[in-house]
Amino acid sequence: MTTATFAAPRPWLGPLNPPLRHWRGKRVWLIGASSGIGLATAEALIAQGARVIVSARSASALDAFVQRHANAGQATAQSWPLDVTDADEVAEVARAILAEGPLDMVLYCAGHYRALRATAFDLAEMKRHLDINYTGALHVLDAVLPSLLAQGHGHISLISSVAGFRGLPQSLAYGPTKAALTNLAETLYLDLSPLGLGVSVVHPGFVKTPLTAQNEFNMPALVSPEQAAQAMLDAWADGAFDIHYPKRFTRWMKLLRQLPYRLYFPVVRRFTGL
Repeated sequence: MTTATFAAPRPWLGPLNPPLRHWRGKRVWLIGASSGIGLATAEALIAQGARVIVSARSASALDAFVQRHANAGQATAQSWPLDVTDADEVAEVARAILAEGPLDMVLYCAGHYRALRATAFDLAEMKRHLDINYTGALHVLDAVLPSLLAQGHGHISLISSVAGFRGLPQSLAYGPTKAALTNLAETLYLDLSPLGLGVSVVHPGFVKTPLTAQNEFNMPALVSPEQAAQAMLDAWADGAFDIHYPKRFTRWMKLLRQLPYRLYFPVVRRFTGL
C-alpha cells in the first residue's frame, strides 16, 4: 500500500488577490474622487455597474458626479463630502456608509503635491503632505477595517506613486509620504490576505491631473486619468497587488530602484538636470 503525497500549494504562481472581474452591484467607496484618477475610476466603475460612493472636500464636484448618473439608468451614485485630515469626520461618514451595507472595495486616492527642495524647506508643507497623503489613509483604515474584518471579504487599494520608490529632486515632501503608503500596503497585505481580504497598491507614473498640471518640466509617458483608471480595473481583474502604469515608464523606474546609490544619484542628476 502506498501513501499518497501532495505537492505543497504554491500561491505565488497565481494571483495575489481574489480577482475583481465583476462589479455589478458591488459597493465601492472612493476617497479623493473629485478629480483626476479618483473621478475617472469612479466613472469607470459605475459604467461597470458598481454602486459608487465618492468622497472629497469639494462637495460641488461630487454633486456633479452624482447628478450625471442620477437618471441614466445606471448603478447608484452617492456623495459624502469629507476632509481626510479630520479623523472624527472620516469616522462619522464611514459609519453612515457602512450602515447602508457592506463595502466591497475602499480606494484611497486623496493626494496633495507641491514641488519642494531642501534648499527651500517648508515644515508646514511637509506636514500637509503627511496629513493628506498618509495620515488621511490611516483615518480611513481605522474607520473601515473592523467592518471589513468582520465580513471576511473586501479589498483595500491605496494610490501611492513611483515617486515613492526612491528619493527624487523636488519630491522632498511628496515622495516620503508615498513611500510610506507603499510600505503600509505591503504590511496590510501580509496581515489581511490570510483573512480573505484583498490589498493592492497603485504606483502611477505621470497622469494628467490638477496635481501634475503645476509641473514645469516635460513629463514622459504622460497618460490620461481615463487610461489610468482602465489600467487599475485591468490589474484588479488579474488579482494584482502592485499596480503600476504606464509600464513603458514605470518599468524603468523599477529598474532605477535596484541601482546602488553610487550609480543611482548621478543617473538621476543627469536625467533630471537637478
